[in-house]
Amino acid sequence: MPDDQKSGIKAWSYEDQPREKLLSQGRKSLSNAELLAIIIGSGSKERSAVDLCRSILSEYQNDLSKISKQSIADLCTFKGIGQAKAISILAALELGRRQGELQIEERPKITSSHDCYTLLRSRMEDLGEEVFKVVYLNQGNNVIDVVTLSKGGITGTVVDSRVLFRQALERKAVALIIAHNHPSGNLKPSKADSILTQKLKEAGKFLEIKLLDHLIISESGYYSFADEGQL
Repeated sequence: MPDDQKSGIKAWSYEDQPREKLLSQGRKSLSNAELLAIIIGSGSKERSAVDLCRSILSEYQNDLSKISKQSIADLCTFKGIGQAKAISILAALELGRRQGELQIEERPKITSSHDCYTLLRSRMEDLGEEVFKVVYLNQGNNVIDVVTLSKGGITGTVVDSRVLFRQALERKAVALIIAHNHPSGNLKPSKADSILTQKLKEAGKFLEIKLLDHLIISESGYYSFADEGQL
């Protein structure tokens, strides 16, 4: 069997099959290396496409924008990457860049707690369980992404600050707003809410990612930590 067939995605162990992972778990479950592996299709005799893409990402500090600025010849210096694979990588990253440009004007700008409440209200006010969301913002306070970080029961949810800030760094966010709902309708923050707010505020200082607000949302309206001088 030719080496390129041996190194094809179908020949890998199930754990290293990004196409199957995308089908079963969704595209957001894939790492950058796994997405790039789907793009190039196969690796080399010595390593799978996922391993090969991990080495490329490592060389450029896991920064896709840096990879997109490389030439075809630069990418071909990696053993297992030929001209066709290099072209596929750069074409995919260019499409992503163009899509990002199109979306810049569509990203809402958050200038007040009410702007954020308007953004999140329909997603959170009538849920039967407590959900914790994070709004990631760029330098101009435009929304980069809204992520559901966790879901809990009626009385609370668990928040992993490491995941929260890792996703902020991945999205190159410089600020964020956290929000959760109170299914009970009570907008008064709990002691746990206040402790979490201060914890994330202090953690953000070390990473230069500012926590702008913490909203509690219910059917009756919202509570803003920033508006109430609690940040």
